[in-house]
Amino acid sequence: MARVKRRKPYNPAKLHDRRSRDLLRNADVAAVEVDDPLGLDPGDKIVTLRSLRNDPLARLHSRRQIDEAQFQGGRSFQNDWEKAERGPQAIDPSREYVDGGQVREPITEGQRKAVLRLNRIERELGADGSALVHEVLILGMTMEQISERRGLRGQRWLDYFAKRLRECLDRLALAYGFATEKRAKQA
Repeated sequence: MARVKRRKPYNPAKLHDRRSRDLLRNADVAAVEVDDPLGLDPGDKIVTLRSLRNDPLARLHSRRQIDEAQFQGGRSFQNDWEKAERGPQAIDPSREYVDGGQVREPITEGQRKAVLRLNRIERELGADGSALVHEVLILGMTMEQISERRGLRGQRWLDYFAKRLRECLDRLALAYGFATEKRAKQA
């Protein structure tokens, strides 16, 4: 006679596995730990996949070429740039058509503060540093693209731009308060 298969009792503590197992063939992702939006306790963490395709800052962070303070400083710079940028706006087809121009939106306090922070950071980084940070963080360029754009080829230039970017990210981390100034040891 065949044995009766016993079922395990229902355990509410055992959560459903929500991990995705399907990726595209050319996917460029990295695992990152974030707060669980469906967690029962505050501080619950889950591991998710972050796309690295058009994000050089995340690529550098996932490969441990920059630390957490540099990463957060770069993200804060990108956030300030998005706040301060006032680009073209899309036409809203749901609104009634009216002849004439649109009234410009007033500049908000958040935009004004973001512009002031960006101006201060640009002075701290200098012309070359702010151009390099803009090309990497805003335009999403790689070191090879930056080197070719400036007409400088070779591994030494790539290493120079990478080192200079890390220095600029250190300055951003200091400016946004994610790091403190290193004090020199007194002899």
